[in-house]
Amino acid sequence: MSLGDVEVRSKSRQIFYSIILIAFSVPVIMAFSMLVLSSFANQMVTNFDFSKVRFTLKNWQLLFQGRIAITGGLRENIFLYLISTAIVALGVAIVTTLVGTLSGYAISRIRFKGRKFVLLMMLMLHALPGSILIVGVYFLYRLWMPTSLNALRYFSFFYVIIARAALEVPLSVWLMKGFFDLLPWEIEWSALVDGASRLKTWAKIMMPLIKPGVVAILIFGFLAGWQDIIYVRTFLIDKTLATFIESNLEAEMAYMPLLAAAATLYLLPTIFFYISSQKLLFKVYAGGIRR
Repeated sequence: MSLGDVEVRSKSRQIFYSIILIAFSVPVIMAFSMLVLSSFANQMVTNFDFSKVRFTLKNWQLLFQGRIAITGGLRENIFLYLISTAIVALGVAIVTTLVGTLSGYAISRIRFKGRKFVLLMMLMLHALPGSILIVGVYFLYRLWMPTSLNALRYFSFFYVIIARAALEVPLSVWLMKGFFDLLPWEIEWSALVDGASRLKTWAKIMMPLIKPGVVAILIFGFLAGWQDIIYVRTFLIDKTLATFIESNLEAEMAYMPLLAAAATLYLLPTIFFYISSQKLLFKVYAGGIRR
């Protein structure tokens, strides 16, 4: 594609679009800015009047000490909540990526009976909100839950990861199918003729060629697991950062600037992933355009 094929917008129109974009972004930026400022203040920052605000690191100190109020001896281990959140997020990311890449490859390369029906069903399942499936998912949870408390704790992690990943798999399959469709058959045939198995061809030949797509669904899966609250609140025995914040929001002894620090900590991985993966996500978007 040459530069002449690309539609070039005038500079005035670019400025106009930028102003519109900034205008819509201002409320969101202000909300996050006030949250971050509140995490470093002695009270919640709700406007630009900082005359009564005193900035301090005490909220973060209290958070990592596990204290959820200024007075009283109530303590909670924030590091355990952080680890629980990371386990769920990494588990969802791994399961989503593994199932999505294998299924996307099979649907793209193998013509089998009911293939179109499977694709349509996955699209329909992805359109359904996860909250409306919670009753059925809970019924299956009660059928398989172990009686031992220790076993139940590990089972709850396993079940949350599988149940949450199941909601992300349809989108990942559709995305990966699109990437595999873009690859020419000649590459795969060459590997098969040289004696490689279908699984080895998938792992050694095809996967490196669609690395941006793999990284994209890995990131989306991680963020889906990291920010989930409905499934972890329903099934997980241990608390995560999301359930910790949610359970303390309405507590009488809750110190709101401390919860703002917890919420800021909860935001950090999301911001980090979006900043670090911008180029890869743009490649995914550009791939969709070329197709």
